[in-house]
Amino acid sequence: MNRQQILDLLEKVQKGSLTPTEGLERLKHLPFEDLGFARVDHHRTLRQGFPEVIFSPGKTPKQVAAIVKSLLRQKGNILVTRSDAGTFDSVRSVTAKARFHEAARAITIVNDKKIYGDGTVYVVCAGTSDIPVAEEAAITARLMGNKVETTFDVGVAGIHRLLSIRESLTKASVAIVVAGMEGALASVVGGLLSIPVIAVPTSIGYGSSFGGLSSLLAMLNSCASNVVVVNIDNGFGAGYVAGLINRRRTGS
Repeated sequence: MNRQQILDLLEKVQKGSLTPTEGLERLKHLPFEDLGFARVDHHRTLRQGFPEVIFSPGKTPKQVAAIVKSLLRQKGNILVTRSDAGTFDSVRSVTAKARFHEAARAITIVNDKKIYGDGTVYVVCAGTSDIPVAEEAAITARLMGNKVETTFDVGVAGIHRLLSIRESLTKASVAIVVAGMEGALASVVGGLLSIPVIAVPTSIGYGSSFGGLSSLLAMLNSCASNVVVVNIDNGFGAGYVAGLINRRRTGS
């Protein structure tokens, strides 16, 4: 439940179209609901601007579905990360609005289509193998109410591919750069733009990439001052922060 929904509820109580008891019933699960195996944080939208996100690994499909069912009452957008088709089947039994994004391994339920950010989040990735992480970032930012553009496979081995979209990149409010191997793309993009660049190292690469450690260290050592870095393969984290940056432009 977000600020506007709570305000609407209080106004209904004030006008008499909703009794105090009915209002209390709708608010009774704030700030959290104890499901036994999880304490669902219904207060997170008020504190952070977006509902609790469900990290699927380690949870059974029934547990994920139960958490989704709890969050549905708040009528906000819902995101399940790192999920699979079996879990999606359980979630779909709870709500027909559920959609499975296979590449990103994400489940989304859209209840709020409002655009909150006044700019664009632009997601680029170095290679086709990086697309799953890039898609996770794009889906997250989009679900938070931001306009998102994506361009994939523009790594530095063929830098002319990146330069062909330079004009579009300069119009964005924040960029997300996803890259494995040596992670050089983040520094190149950072050097071209005057906006925040969120770098996402991926675990893509040969043995000496050490599961993404080489790209992580390269991005952390970027000489482009506008580059910040999230953890290896953390497309969700990048999308979330980018969404907040874009929304802060309007104070929403």
